This record gives sequence, C-alpha cells and structure tokens, in this order.
Amino acid sequence: MNKKFMLFSLVLLLVLIVSMTFAVMVGSVSVTPLYVWKVILSKIPFIQQTIEQDWSRSQEIIIWQIRVPRVILAAIVGAGLAIAGAAIQALVRNSIADPYILGISSGAAVGATSVIILGAFSFLGIYALSVSAFIGSLLAIGLVFFLSRVGGRVSIFRLLLAGMAVSFILTAISNFILMMSKQEGALKAVMFWMLGSLAGAKWNNIIIPASIFLIVFGLLWLFYRNLNLLLLGEEAAVTLGVNLQQFRIQLILLVSLLTGVLVAVSGSIGFVGLIIPHIVRLIVGSNYKYVIPVSALLGGIFLVWADALARIIIAPQEMPIGIITAFCGGPFFIWLLRRNNYSFGEGD
Repeated sequence: MNKKFMLFSLVLLLVLIVSMTFAVMVGSVSVTPLYVWKVILSKIPFIQQTIEQDWSRSQEIIIWQIRVPRVILAAIVGAGLAIAGAAIQALVRNSIADPYILGISSGAAVGATSVIILGAFSFLGIYALSVSAFIGSLLAIGLVFFLSRVGGRVSIFRLLLAGMAVSFILTAISNFILMMSKQEGALKAVMFWMLGSLAGAKWNNIIIPASIFLIVFGLLWLFYRNLNLLLLGEEAAVTLGVNLQQFRIQLILLVSLLTGVLVAVSGSIGFVGLIIPHIVRLIVGSNYKYVIPVSALLGGIFLVWADALARIIIAPQEMPIGIITAFCGGPFFIWLLRRNNYSFGEGD
C-alpha cells in the first residue's frame, strides 16, 4: 500500500502542478505555459541567470503579481479546508460535518460585515477585512468552546449544539447589519465575500495561511493514529491509550486556527471540507495516514479548478467560488445518497 500511496500522491502532485499552470494561463489576457514557467523560474535565485527575459513587463505583472499568488492561495485554501474537514469528521464521528460546524464562518462573516458596512478597523487599511474576519472567527470558536465545556471536559454533543446555536446568532447579527445598511455596493461586496473569493490574493497575504497550513498539516499527519482511534469510539480510543480530552482540545484548536485563517483571506467557501474527505475515503479508505495528505492534494486541485472556472464562466466578470463548489457538492451528495454500500469509514 505504501508504494501505491506514494505513486498515487506523486500523480496527484503532478496534476496539481499542471492545474496551477493552467489556472495561471487563463484569464482576460491569455499566456502560454512556457511564459508562465519562464517568469516563475526567473524569480528563483541561481536559476534566474539562465532564463532569457523575452516577455513584456505587463505579462510579468499579470503572471507574477496577479495570477500566481491567487492560484497558490487557491491551492492552500483548498488543501487546508479539506484536511480541516477530514479532522472534524473524525472528531465528531459524523460524515456530514465540515470545518464551519463550530461557527467559524459565521463569526468571520460578522467581522467582514462590520468592516464593509460599518467601516470597523479602517485604520488597518487593506488588512482590515482579513484581520476582522479572523478576530470574528476566533471569538466564535472561543464562545463555542466555552459553552461546550462541562466540568472541565469537552462534550462533543454540546460542542455541536453550541456550534449550531452560535452560528444562528452570529448569522442573525450579520443579517441585521445588512438589513440596516442602505449601501447597495457594500451589500453586494458582503454577499460576494460570504460566497467566497480569492480576488484579493497578494504575495503578502499568502505567508500566514501557508505557514499555518504547513504546521497544522504536519501535526494532523503526526496524529493520524489518534484520528484513526477516534473513529472506533470513545471507549476504544481511551482503552488504546488516547488522552481523549486533551486530544479533542488540541484538534479543535488546530482546526479552528487553520479554518479561521483561511476564511479570513478567502471568505466562506463551502463544500470543500465536506466533499473532499468523502471522495478521499472512497479512494484510499479511512486510514488517516493516507486521508490527510491525499485530502490536501485533492482539495488543492479542486479549488484551483473551481477558482479558474469562477474567472472564466462569466468573464470579464467573476463568479463567487462558493457557487462553483455548491454546483459540484450538491450532485455529489445526491450520487452518494444513491450508493447503498457507502458508509462512514468505508475502506478499512
């Protein structure tokens, strides 16, 4: 299985690279793959001297300053939401759980709405939206975590109920702010953000999401045995040596941090953290040693293509990515519903 897994992972990595190259090529101004890689390689020390610069300044700006950061961010967000969804599904032992189940997206939406409609955090300039969305997501998860603790212990049942309750309340707050606003442009901007967009991707707002993703990915992969044991149930996990309360808290904090950072830069992109783990379990089974890395690769590929389609379908305008992911996610779950032999943890 290890050799097959390595080969499969390499194939997915190649598909991701090809997908990212294609996504950089398409747009209002088309560029060839040769120019894409020439510009990219020209930015790498020691290699740049060997590259003949036969492209225009405008092509370089389009490729390096606009499209490459956006495509990289799409891969990071897709990969991050996919592994966060896989981890949450193991935590709550529910195949229809997603990274937003703890109220993170609702908290981020309140923060984003406050900036766009009310002008909060305006002193932060271009970083106001991301910072406020991240603060909103942290406050939401803090409240959910506080409500779910009973006698110093985290109850999964209470965690889910608290997540739902907090989400409803925060969504109501966002809707109230929207309803009271008379700014049509601001209303459209909020709705666009809520459905997800990577239009604001720049090199300086990729560093933090990339760093957090790599840290969380590494830790989740390191904890794959504990994630596997969670699927067996609480009693079995404790019997086999898992400090259940400590691991749950660690998992909640890791997933919340990752999801909060990603939502802050991309908005609420639905279905990625829900459907990608399902697809991965259908392919490689439910062993989290394989689920985590394959989810990351497949999630990155999926969102890179979704973002490319969002830019192409109604060009020169841009469609929110959430619409694309919903169009993919809905039919997938209808198909899954019709499969009589599918169950959570299939492939063990």
